[in-house]
Amino acid sequence: MYKHLYSRFLKAHSNTLHFACHSHHYWPDVTREAQISYWDDSCLHVDNKWSYLFGEKIPQAQKLIAEVLHLSHPEQLVFAPNTHELVFRLLSSLDWCKKNRILTTDSEFYSFDRQINRLAEFGAFEIEKIPTLPIETFHQRFTRALQSSSWDLVFLSHVFFNSGLVCDFQKLSREASAETLFVVDGYHGFMALPTDLSSVQEKVFYLAGSYKYAQGGEGACFLYVPPATRHRPLNTGWFAELAQLASVKNEVGYPTGSLQYAGSTMDFSALYRLIAVLDAFHSNEISVKTIHSFVKRNQDFFLEKLTALQHNLIHTECLLRASDRSQVHGHFLTFQLPSSELTKKTVERLKEKGLLVDSRGDRLRFGFGLYHAEQDLLRAVQIISEI
Repeated sequence: MYKHLYSRFLKAHSNTLHFACHSHHYWPDVTREAQISYWDDSCLHVDNKWSYLFGEKIPQAQKLIAEVLHLSHPEQLVFAPNTHELVFRLLSSLDWCKKNRILTTDSEFYSFDRQINRLAEFGAFEIEKIPTLPIETFHQRFTRALQSSSWDLVFLSHVFFNSGLVCDFQKLSREASAETLFVVDGYHGFMALPTDLSSVQEKVFYLAGSYKYAQGGEGACFLYVPPATRHRPLNTGWFAELAQLASVKNEVGYPTGSLQYAGSTMDFSALYRLIAVLDAFHSNEISVKTIHSFVKRNQDFFLEKLTALQHNLIHTECLLRASDRSQVHGHFLTFQLPSSELTKKTVERLKEKGLLVDSRGDRLRFGFGLYHAEQDLLRAVQIISEI
């Protein structure tokens, strides 16, 4: 139904079934013209490029993203080439002269988890990680931790990258104190699960980007900054003083808007690609709700055929999901296998037969996107039956 949007990537990989779109999504064809447009605009504007980007293209991207997330303050979105840069800038907003207490989970992506593990080696950081499994009790356990002590930073994902399980971050954010920096990693949920931030936009910092379900490729990540925020991150770049460059002296000033979290020079071609995808979806009347419904139907069909297969290794008994099957799930299915070694071997065996999936430790992940048709799902199950 939607394959025509991805003809170039599908043609380039005609012998591969790509079920790793939660990791690196195929790009719609419109992104190629967007990439060329960035070159053309750079050629046209040259020294005035930054004025054009910040005056035209960034507001365009902010508006499109705000519409998806139901945000009233599109200007509160700031961009960076990756989420790690934004994560570290958030961490650098804390007072490193005192002990900082961070509450998070055991299922955060590496851009955050690796960084806080390193910072935990210093006496100024104390980290508590709440296990996400079993998911049925996660919210109660996380709430107890929230209420048991004061926290300088709370960081958790909307969709956990190693399971596809979904967190009700809005409910949890209401349990946190007003002084706590509350950050949501929305990367595996943005443009996959319908997300309405309107009720928490005065409190929650939200991170995401274009690499996965936004389908624009790497290089365009963003942070939503609540309007009342007045921070002075230690990690800061010249974009933060873009409006006062001619009068900058030794004092380090910060704007009151989202640019207080800005970095420095970056390649904005990814922003052009993201804009092109969001525009194309709007033109084709493809909403996040439409995408989610399509993917859920495909997931249900895949699981139905997999159940009938009764494979001895990849089966629904080892699928990580909530016991309440009506619960919302992310756009990838995660199967927990007996060992990391066996999982890695399974990924390779599937790849040899033309089915591309990925894994994290002992967890095998199958991602679903708009470029999957019923025959792709049937072929995937057939390949599973052959290993």
